[in-house]
Amino acid sequence: MLNPIRASSALRCVGWIVALICGALLAWVAGAQETRQTAVVMTIDGSISPATSDYFQRGLQRAQAQDAELVILRLDTPGGLDAAMRDMIGAMLVSDVPVVVYVAPQGARAASAGTYLLMASHVAAMAPATHLGSATPVRIGGGGPPGGGDERSEDPAGPEQDGNDNPETSEPRRGDTAMERKVLEDAVAYIRSLAERHGRNADWAERAVREAVNLTARQALEQDVADVVATDIEDLLAQIDGREVVMRDGTLTLDTAGLTLERVEPDWRTELLSIIADPNVAYLLMIAGFYGLLFELINPGAMVPGVIGAICLLLALFAFQVLPVNYAGLALVLLGLGLIVGEALMPSFGILGIGGIVAFVVGSVILMDDRNMAVSVPLIGGVALVASGFMLWAVIGFVRMRRKRPRTGQDELLGAEAVALEDFTSRGHVRLRGERWNARSRQPVHKGQQLKVVAVDGLTLEVMPLGSASAPFSSG
Repeated sequence: MLNPIRASSALRCVGWIVALICGALLAWVAGAQETRQTAVVMTIDGSISPATSDYFQRGLQRAQAQDAELVILRLDTPGGLDAAMRDMIGAMLVSDVPVVVYVAPQGARAASAGTYLLMASHVAAMAPATHLGSATPVRIGGGGPPGGGDERSEDPAGPEQDGNDNPETSEPRRGDTAMERKVLEDAVAYIRSLAERHGRNADWAERAVREAVNLTARQALEQDVADVVATDIEDLLAQIDGREVVMRDGTLTLDTAGLTLERVEPDWRTELLSIIADPNVAYLLMIAGFYGLLFELINPGAMVPGVIGAICLLLALFAFQVLPVNYAGLALVLLGLGLIVGEALMPSFGILGIGGIVAFVVGSVILMDDRNMAVSVPLIGGVALVASGFMLWAVIGFVRMRRKRPRTGQDELLGAEAVALEDFTSRGHVRLRGERWNARSRQPVHKGQQLKVVAVDGLTLEVMPLGSASAPFSSG
């Protein structure tokens, strides 16, 4: 017969063995999930601006934090701001995660700033029916490129059209002024260094800057400008598997087989900042800011033009990347707090308060990213609601104060009760709060009669008997 004590011990041992096996299986599954390699996919569709630069850098930091195998940037851009582009390239060059710039979908382009991004990427990829080029720097607001005076537009059918002509057949553009030459030569040196770093066609890259030439995807592949032409991301991953890329500390062999795609799309904050950073919107904000401050200086105390002008000017400085994202957000937050405090100290019937809340909310949204304080939306909304409640309370309090009866001055005497010191029919004397006053009345007054003050004319009170409805004397 089996001993019950031994049977209980055996069952306990079996239970421990099963628990250990289950724990090991769970640990193995969790480890397999953690070691699963991912490729972070980001999308830029539109102009390169401070908003897109901030979005790209945050996505790159996220990929590095989760030890992603690859970052794929789907790009379709007509160009953008030089400073924003350089910030993106700087982050790309020091990244521990290789970056693939993929010009897609079909029909997309990597013009101007997009060409620099493609040259700086660890892998330059393009979809069929896409193109790149036209990388000549131009001034904000239009205008020709540096050296535009020697354009060869009289030969539109010349060999420059497809980017395949011999660069020695024509004199390269140098710029007409010292400033144009500085900008042009700086851009040429920059794009050549990017192309040479990854073994791409630096001569064509220079011509893309000097002559604004373009290449299709197939031509770019043939001339060693692009590395891969892929129909989609899956095709792209298959073609670059095992490819060697140049990183900041040496070379790296890509292992892209079986990567899990993790898409990081632009959030509402990036979309909002992209609208603000749109060149047309930025230009209008700059004009509104300038004229708003001008009208405030011409008509001090108007407040509305000044508040709108200050907010618009700060947003324009952010859009043109004169102020970085964090400084622009901080400036708007401080401006908002200042305007809210100003509403409490100098009543403006809500003008300063509303402007302060708008500036505070917009500045908080600009500051709200992973590199700064990562302020949550509910917290911003809560603070804005508290500020709105305070402003509403202050405005209601000031309105009530205006409706209250005056406590000092001549207006305070209106409605006060006086006593007649003598009989009179037109002019006489009354006692008011222990003082003797000259008085006049349109009705006969008897000594000791209670009178009501209806107007004050210098040192003379206009009175009428209590309970009567007679009109006061004219001040004329």
